[in-house]
Amino acid sequence: MNKRTLAISGAAVAALGAAAILLPNANANPDETSGAKTFSSPVAVKLARSLAADLGDNGAGWYYDNANRQLVMNVVDEDSAEGVRAKGAVAKIVTNSMEDLKAATKTLSSDASVPGTAWSIDPVTNKVQVTADRTVTGAKWATLTKATDQMEGTVSVKRSQGEFKKFDGEEAAQPGDNGGAGAGDAAGDAGAGDAAGDAGAGDAAGDAGAAGGAGDAGAGGAGDAGAGGAAGGEQGAGGAGDAGGAGDAGGGGDAAAGGLDGGDAIFGGGARCSLGFNVSVDGAPGFLTAGHCGNASQTWTSDEAGAQQVGTVQDSQFPASDFALVMYDDATTQASSTVDLQDGSTQEIGRAVEASVGLKVQRSGSTTGVTDGTVTGLNATVNYGNGDIVNGLIQTDVCAEPGDSGGAMFAEDAAVGLTSGGSGDCTQGGETFFQPVTGALEATGAVIGAGDGGAGGGDAAGGAGDAAGGAGDAAGGAGDAAGGAGDAAGGAGDAAGAGNAGAGDAGDAGNAGAGAAAGAGDTGSDAGQGLN
Repeated sequence: MNKRTLAISGAAVAALGAAAILLPNANANPDETSGAKTFSSPVAVKLARSLAADLGDNGAGWYYDNANRQLVMNVVDEDSAEGVRAKGAVAKIVTNSMEDLKAATKTLSSDASVPGTAWSIDPVTNKVQVTADRTVTGAKWATLTKATDQMEGTVSVKRSQGEFKKFDGEEAAQPGDNGGAGAGDAAGDAGAGDAAGDAGAGDAAGDAGAAGGAGDAGAGGAGDAGAGGAAGGEQGAGGAGDAGGAGDAGGGGDAAAGGLDGGDAIFGGGARCSLGFNVSVDGAPGFLTAGHCGNASQTWTSDEAGAQQVGTVQDSQFPASDFALVMYDDATTQASSTVDLQDGSTQEIGRAVEASVGLKVQRSGSTTGVTDGTVTGLNATVNYGNGDIVNGLIQTDVCAEPGDSGGAMFAEDAAVGLTSGGSGDCTQGGETFFQPVTGALEATGAVIGAGDGGAGGGDAAGGAGDAAGGAGDAAGGAGDAAGGAGDAAGGAGDAAGAGNAGAGDAGDAGNAGAGAAAGAGDTGSDAGQGLN
């Protein structure tokens, strides 16, 4: 045998050896992704629901892999996996069926429901993920571990450094403490009938006169636009009139004629919460917030002083669920379907969707502004203590803090959840749980998108909108006072009547000099920009 023949033979042997090593590995991994397609999140969700229905008991949940833009379906056998792969999804063969996982959650509810615990089904690990906060010690920890030790392989336990609590806050805690909805001092919170918004130059008059003062109907004010308040509160790129975007500190300047935005502060019963989403019920304007907020007070205002009442609770559910429906007291309120992005702009919300694990979301609240993260679990149960056990929540790694309760969680233009509570903060992070919006809408008969408002409401024009009842037109970006009571002169910061917080006080409300932006109607003026 010559050298050439030997070389060829050696190469052939080497190739066969490599094949012997690689071939078994090619078929060893049941999570094969080589033939998987990439999908946008909405398309993946649609496909997942269709596949889940087809799989029935052979399916064990699913999630969206954001990094690879792939849909991962958990299945219990190879035959099911083949059907999943044929549709372009990743098939992951798992040990625990959905029936196993649901049985585990029932055992936890009956045997390990101690304050400071939470659990949800995690399709990524194919287990029920139990989280115990820092208060779960001693007998509480023993009770929990006794139950979870018997479900090894189905349940996993982790500790949280924080403490599970509802994220409502006290009124004394000013919104915006962490860069959220408010940017300045609560200068000139109007008492009923006072000249709201006595903001000195440079003060953040976002709180002035009922959190923005402008556009808030006082007692009997029935939609007084307050020098462009109805227009200014949602002017331009969302909230340009709200004290140059620095305000919204307590709800913005569009509380009566123009409604509030998702994420804006609301006050009631000594508590501060956040508005979730504007809705309509049989054509009447309202909004959703957290149920534990709705239980705290029957009426809600846009200012800490309580001068600017905006709505009355119609339905509140807590602790079994955590949502409340508040109807605007002024039926002509133009409650636009928007979320405050806390940077002078808003996000339009046109629909509601169910959450899915892996979904990228954002949250807007009156304490911490806008934060983002990912849905990590579904059908979560949280035990806040004192008998407050909430089921069916969405678990996320989004941060939140007291005062953010009820605030909007959304994914692009879709409403997803209402902030309930959790552990941690926006410095160290933590878990936050949300009430699914779809469940709240179904229970209350409300629909997302209340931009039409009630009868007689003015039409939105160029993002500014007319004053309630069509009484005044937005002019030059500043807007006229509702009912024609007075013109906002050029949006120069005079904002006469911007307070209108009292029962008809014309009050020089604010008469803020340049930079004070006492009236939220000062849309686009130098006065508003002086607060930034």
